[in-house]
Amino acid sequence: MLRRLAVIVLFDGVDLLDVTGPPEVFALLDRELGQESGYRVRLAAETLEPVRTFAGVRVVPDTTFDDLAGQDIDTLLVPGSVEVDHQGRVRALADPDVVDRVKQLASTARRVASVCVGAHVLAAAGLLDGKRATTHWSTAAQLAADHPEVTVDADPIFIQDGDIWTGAGISSCLDLSLALVAADFGETIALRVARQLVMYLKRPSGQSQFSVPLRPLSTAPRIGELRHYIAEHLAGPLTVTDLARHARMGERQLTRVFKSELGTTPAVYIESARVEVARHQLETTDATLDRIATTCGFGTTDTLVRAFRRQLGVTPTEYRNRFRH
Repeated sequence: MLRRLAVIVLFDGVDLLDVTGPPEVFALLDRELGQESGYRVRLAAETLEPVRTFAGVRVVPDTTFDDLAGQDIDTLLVPGSVEVDHQGRVRALADPDVVDRVKQLASTARRVASVCVGAHVLAAAGLLDGKRATTHWSTAAQLAADHPEVTVDADPIFIQDGDIWTGAGISSCLDLSLALVAADFGETIALRVARQLVMYLKRPSGQSQFSVPLRPLSTAPRIGELRHYIAEHLAGPLTVTDLARHARMGERQLTRVFKSELGTTPAVYIESARVEVARHQLETTDATLDRIATTCGFGTTDTLVRAFRRQLGVTPTEYRNRFRH
């Protein structure tokens, strides 16, 4: 079997892990296959001069964009870069010259994948028009504002829409790379590579970038106290009426404060909190779905299943099969 040509785009300021993560996964694939039949990785840049990454580490390209002209590329991987202002605000960059090169290379590629904020480059190249895509959570709002023709979903760790793949931030480049391996060589091989990476699980695309405890803390004391109250009373009904009474505010006021402080409604937040606890039980216990549905406040297994499909895109059974440890 011929090795598949995987090209990683290089440019000044590129995020280092976005560049080095996928080749590590692909190299371990060769080890698991016991032969060189996986991917042939080439780092491509405008010239063969070393490229300085955002981390300050210099990376030497293998080839130039011009040398790849006309070649059949199996997988084109596009990392990203950001600038950070003096207040710590992050903004994704999309250099027009890089965008043009990506557009050219994508025309001969079987599939294209962005790593982290590389989604902004794909969007600028028009490759995400009419598609659903993700990126690092810190630049998702920017991606949606700059490219309204793209359906941005900041939650999943990666998304496949046709022959375009987009990945979330930082370490999720490994999850994206493993998903590409699984698509080409099967789930069994991908899981073996995951073990080589000492990743105790291979996360599916429905896995969220955030868990409920990682969501931004509220600045409103009453909402902060309510979060603790919800966490301690998940098995109960937790209606808006109950929460409003506990917080000593009207139901409409409670909904407005939740929306402004947490960016969601009380009902959605409660469901997310329940799913989070149910995920932990599925990962670490042998409790039945009926038992988990009861202890987490879902009431019935059907409600638990619907919540998992809504929040994670998988059933509780599928989640347990993948994540049980």
